[in-house]
Amino acid sequence: MSDLQKAWAKNRLSALPAESFDEREEDENDRIFELPEHPDDDSSSASSASSTGTVIPSPSQNLFARPQGAPRGRTLHQIPWTTYFQRELFLHDSSNPHNPTIHAYLTSPVGKGPLFVMHHGAGSSGLSFAVVGDEIRKRLPSAGILSIDARGHGSTTTIPDGESVSLSLDTLSADLLAAIFLTQKEMKWSELPPIILVGHSLGGAVVTEVARTGKLGNSLLGYAVLDVVEGSAIDALQSMHSYLSTRPAGFPTLEAGIDWHIRTRTIRNSLSARTSVPALLKVSETAGDPRPWKWRTDLGATQPFWENWFVGLSKKFLSARGGKLLLLAGTDRLDTELTIGQMQGKYALQVFPEAGHFIHEDLPEKTAISLVDFHKRNDRGALVLPPKVGELLKQGKKV
Repeated sequence: MSDLQKAWAKNRLSALPAESFDEREEDENDRIFELPEHPDDDSSSASSASSTGTVIPSPSQNLFARPQGAPRGRTLHQIPWTTYFQRELFLHDSSNPHNPTIHAYLTSPVGKGPLFVMHHGAGSSGLSFAVVGDEIRKRLPSAGILSIDARGHGSTTTIPDGESVSLSLDTLSADLLAAIFLTQKEMKWSELPPIILVGHSLGGAVVTEVARTGKLGNSLLGYAVLDVVEGSAIDALQSMHSYLSTRPAGFPTLEAGIDWHIRTRTIRNSLSARTSVPALLKVSETAGDPRPWKWRTDLGATQPFWENWFVGLSKKFLSARGGKLLLLAGTDRLDTELTIGQMQGKYALQVFPEAGHFIHEDLPEKTAISLVDFHKRNDRGALVLPPKVGELLKQGKKV
């Protein structure tokens, strides 16, 4: 650089205002914020289109701000039910003192939106459908979600408390019907909204039985059964005791219980596990117990009802009125009767081979898409019927 250029540069720099250096501001700018992590790679979020979209920043966006709502990532902290539902209900039919007080989670439908009524499997709870219910409402904002705790599960109680609980299929289906009508009364709905019944495992048998009774009348649009068919369910019962013997009797902390479900891939989506697992456990009152978090439901005690739940399920599923959807984790679960029915087009079938038994918890987004599409195909309000011939003749039109 020549002497003339140096003199010119020195003159220009001396004219600029001096800036003060603030070390605290520099530290703040250099701080690296924790980014929200995706759930496990085999969760629905990891395989969705949204996870591969392009992020376009704008001047108003703070790309490194912590996300609002339920914390994601590797934390094992419980996610409260209020993240997903508007209210909880305690439903009791006082006409009979022996009726249970059914605990349910509810987000009401908007306008003429449908109500998805959920029933969980044995040993689970109504929060099993929390995340998938939220995904349904993202795609169908007018939809409502009603998810109950079956008797002997979750926060549903029987009178007298502690008495041997009947979990027969007739009893559970009567409880589900009662919960629907008691919710209508509690919410002061003039009529039932259009209903889609959704049941997982044991819940699939319950919603099929409710559909078969016809007691919901024209309110029932259809029913969806998640990963249960008669043949494979009965076969699986033979190994149920072996499974229960390998399951821990308790956990030292609630987080340890959540971690066990994720680590063993019982539930393959950490967001679902952190939401649903806490309702499966309760704290033991035994002093000094190193594993005080015990299972709320004794699955071994339900053995007398196992065959009652599933015998005849395939025939009832194919014969009950309403649209029919079967979601499976593998085609090997289909028995002969369902295979023939599927070839005859009697129901819709979708298979998610990347999911485990808890399809709706492992893949909540994909399950929600299937359920919303199922509703749209069976939504009578969306049907446009051609005019009747008599009406055309009255209008003087030729037919």
